[in-house]
Amino acid sequence: MAVTFRREGATAFVMLDNPPVNAIGIAVRDGLDRALHWVSSEAGLDRVILMAAGPTFAAGGDAREFDADPMPPHLPDICNRIEDSFVPWIAAIQGAAMGGGLELALACRYRIAAPGAVLGLPEVMLGVVPGAGGTQRLPRLVGVAKALAWVPSGKGITAVDAKAARLIDELDDDPVDAAEMMNTEWLGMAVPVGELNTGNVSDDEFTQARAIAEKKMRGQTAPLRAIDLIETATKVPLAEGLAAERATFLDLRSGVQSRALRHLFFAERGARAPKEVSGTHPAPLEHVAVVGGGTMGAGIASACLNAGLEVTLLETDADGAARARSNVVRIVDAARERGLIDAATAEHRYARLTTTEDYGRVRAATLAIEAAFESMDVKRAIFAKLDDALSPDAVLATNTSYLDINEIAKSTRDPARVVGLHFFAPAHIMKLLEIVRGDASSPRALATGYDLARRLRKIPVLSGVCDGFIGNRILARYREAADTLLIDGTNPWELDEAMVAFGYAMGPYEAQDLSGLDIAHANRRRQDATRDPNRRYVPISDRMVAEGRLGKKTGVGWYRYPGGGGKVVDPLVEDLVREEAHFAGVRRSEYTSEVIQQRLLLAMINEAASILDDGIAACPSDIDLVTVAGYGFPRWRGGLMHYADTLGPKRILDDLQSLAAEDPVVWSVSPLIERLASDGRAFADLNGTK
Repeated sequence: MAVTFRREGATAFVMLDNPPVNAIGIAVRDGLDRALHWVSSEAGLDRVILMAAGPTFAAGGDAREFDADPMPPHLPDICNRIEDSFVPWIAAIQGAAMGGGLELALACRYRIAAPGAVLGLPEVMLGVVPGAGGTQRLPRLVGVAKALAWVPSGKGITAVDAKAARLIDELDDDPVDAAEMMNTEWLGMAVPVGELNTGNVSDDEFTQARAIAEKKMRGQTAPLRAIDLIETATKVPLAEGLAAERATFLDLRSGVQSRALRHLFFAERGARAPKEVSGTHPAPLEHVAVVGGGTMGAGIASACLNAGLEVTLLETDADGAARARSNVVRIVDAARERGLIDAATAEHRYARLTTTEDYGRVRAATLAIEAAFESMDVKRAIFAKLDDALSPDAVLATNTSYLDINEIAKSTRDPARVVGLHFFAPAHIMKLLEIVRGDASSPRALATGYDLARRLRKIPVLSGVCDGFIGNRILARYREAADTLLIDGTNPWELDEAMVAFGYAMGPYEAQDLSGLDIAHANRRRQDATRDPNRRYVPISDRMVAEGRLGKKTGVGWYRYPGGGGKVVDPLVEDLVREEAHFAGVRRSEYTSEVIQQRLLLAMINEAASILDDGIAACPSDIDLVTVAGYGFPRWRGGLMHYADTLGPKRILDDLQSLAAEDPVVWSVSPLIERLASDGRAFADLNGTK
């Protein structure tokens, strides 16, 4: 049963038992309803201890129920009955009390938590607001300022911080035992949270909270609605505030943003090794070799150190090894300075790092990750050395962003041990890891990639071999479409502003300035020999590089960065664009923000559909994970393919066919879109094929 209850003397025990995380679905609500009826019929009780089986108190509502009509008993009613109970309830919290789990605790008369517990109201992460009293009871208990800091951000807090904020009453290693031992008179004096008031609050606090939400969670509806509800808690009685909260929750639950965020939530939970790999034992991960100590290699090494692995970082010479160590130390020191780790943890990471130019010192490594310069000759030479230096059982991985893994694997005696592990910069922060399967990659090599992703807490997505794999192939088409709009009638800042308005943190040209224009330039030169001569080529980026405008690192790119600070518009770029358009014989037009968005998004959707049709990606939800976790697609839109389904394949087909009249080569419609439109199906229908 999802909820069990029993009595020992004057104490009743109500236990949540819905593994793995005690999600508060219909079975738990039914059980709590039965428990409340039972408590009301039992004479002589002086307390009810609400506890949990397993390591988690309750991780919140069951998101799988959000697409159906709400089923009674409803959690707000359960919480109200707990708060109004003649017999006081005590929440004994271990593990996590999140969302509805914390709302149950807020309804209790007293709250005791283990020191390692985590508490929070993360509902905005699913596009909704707390729906069972969180926005109304929390500000009454901890004050409006803390409620405004926690609820609109979805931020979780430790039990220690919760005790300091008076969200919980006691810390104890055994919360259930502490609840049993609590003085009955003290418990009787505990005031229900709903009877407290928020105190006087200035309008400035809400104005500031809205400004923060609009900046940090730009485009999202739920955080602002949560702030409105916290403000409501300061102005109306509890019952009226609870009614407003419930109505808002139900309204948002059926909205497009909540559906998109729920889609990503389940996509992330489903990001696991394919069936043919499951059950295969990975290489043991204790000692990892990383080849290349630049920005990417240092980030990969730091991510491995963060996960408790031993790391040997290889460079070409002693000076390079010294620079590599400095790069890693800089990352670790930054984490310490920000308070993310303490000095002892930093020293422990330094102790597990070795930097060297001697391949003989990595013989014990069970996984090697190459993160060197993006050159096939360089990578072949490195893999030949790794093949000689490491045990035949070790897995060899490349972090290449574009190059053919099958060609790299030919440099080894056993190509089956080679796999692609494409990290994203900064590698110690970004959550995405593309696991690239070569023609010969063994299940063990792939399983090792997935195990590393688990250890590093990254989201793994399997990709086949093609130029750019999943993410960079879409990115290349995005940039190509942007460059075409640029020469045909707009400028970098208008393009950037349009995509920021759509929900990206930055547009394509500011992003290029951040990464460096020389990186994309080198990739274009690699493609020169195989580029379709019938495909339009825009040389503006090449000219930027030729003039030394490489981006933020040189102080000038598509924008200027005076003194290394924020970007400013550079009129010289617009002159350069107009000059190139003149050379190309282009008659320039004006494009609205809506047209810019439409063309860039259609370009990406069409390319992504071809990636699916080619079998490079297993399913549309994998592309959603890649575009959100690796390339800044707005999370609250659910990812590129989920967004495509909001348009519908038939509309996408019509729009692409209109654009194909302008340029039938670059706008050639993916056959998959044609089939889906013809069959009346959606991209989401393909997710079950993974």
